[in-house]
Amino acid sequence: MNLIAKDPLQRKIEIFNWVILAFVFIPSLIFGTYKFALGVLLGGFISIANFFWMGRSLQNVFQQGSKNIKASIVFKYFIRLALSAVVLYFLISTSTVNIIGLIIGLSVVVINVLLTTIITLSKKT
Repeated sequence: MNLIAKDPLQRKIEIFNWVILAFVFIPSLIFGTYKFALGVLLGGFISIANFFWMGRSLQNVFQQGSKNIKASIVFKYFIRLALSAVVLYFLISTSTVNIIGLIIGLSVVVINVLLTTIITLSKKT
């Protein structure tokens, strides 16, 4: 198997996903309700898991060198989307978590990518 090394920027994003989740979760645990903190934590886990799964899917597709790359990527995307939707539906419909906390947790990867982009671009100028 031909392993491709991760880009340092990708590795940095993966590490800082967990740092930002901790940075958001700890204050929510201290100052928020249990459901709010649980929403932040579970939303962060879902977001980070989707990011990791997407990276693995893309890496596997390009390593295989399949002729039908687009179909494979789209299929895996829809599977990931469906599983996320089922989990989110379950969390929201059973009132397990606070929805605002869940949204904040789901934003962890987006916040990280934006911050990493800004920091990386500011270092290059």
